[in-house]
Amino acid sequence: MSGRLADINARIETVHKLEAVIKAMRGIAASRVQEASQHLQNVRTYAETIGNGISQVLARVQPSEGGQSGKGRAVIVFTAEQGFAGAFSDRVFDRLVNEIGPDTSLFVVGERGLAEADERGLAVTWSAPMVAQPDQALSLATRLTDTAFEGVASGAFSNLSVLYCEPASGQTNIRLEQLIPFDFARFPHERGAEVMLSLPPEQLLDGLVQEFVFAQLAQAALLSFAAENEARMRAMIAAQDNTAETLAQMVGTARQLRQDDITEEILELAVAALAEG
Repeated sequence: MSGRLADINARIETVHKLEAVIKAMRGIAASRVQEASQHLQNVRTYAETIGNGISQVLARVQPSEGGQSGKGRAVIVFTAEQGFAGAFSDRVFDRLVNEIGPDTSLFVVGERGLAEADERGLAVTWSAPMVAQPDQALSLATRLTDTAFEGVASGAFSNLSVLYCEPASGQTNIRLEQLIPFDFARFPHERGAEVMLSLPPEQLLDGLVQEFVFAQLAQAALLSFAAENEARMRAMIAAQDNTAETLAQMVGTARQLRQDDITEEILELAVAALAEG
């Protein structure tokens, strides 16, 4: 009996250690969500500034309708880099299958996404790790923007979309946004005071479009990063609940075993006393 009690006590100690790890992971995930929100505000301010510039230039020049010779499509997919995030990447790929055609190039961000693509037999054209910190989002967005516009320039594809998750009231919303062809209709033509331009309007507009796409990708990276960590927080909360339940059961078992040991010792003493008498 005492051997079993020692085993239960050892398991209780192990579960306590696991509980501490779960709490730490939950705290780290919560901190990363807050950091992502702070960086996201800066990116949105930048996108708003670029959008205002596009509106001003559109008041002077009409966007070109040509220049995209590719027939294919590319989809940039943001997934999880690490585990313990539930079915985060699974849900992204469940949404992705509706967007994939025979001429679709798949750009995957996140190690878990690569594994998911392999399991589903999907070919990946380009891949990169997901950011580990929010301040890495701009660097990743720069790489994605350069790769995307190189693909358009080379004729590899003429249609580009981004698929990502965003946190929303304890849930995970999956969004699909078209980046190219660029939707100029979103920007009202501002015909206010004359603005001095240092570049030809056509060239300036092309540059602003690329910067706006960059901002969209940075925003998608930050939102996906926040959604992944919110999913990890939910997974850790569930794990913490399960751990607490398991711990309560084990503590109850240990108490019962201790009581049984005490009862056994009392009986042995009683028998010994009777034998002596």
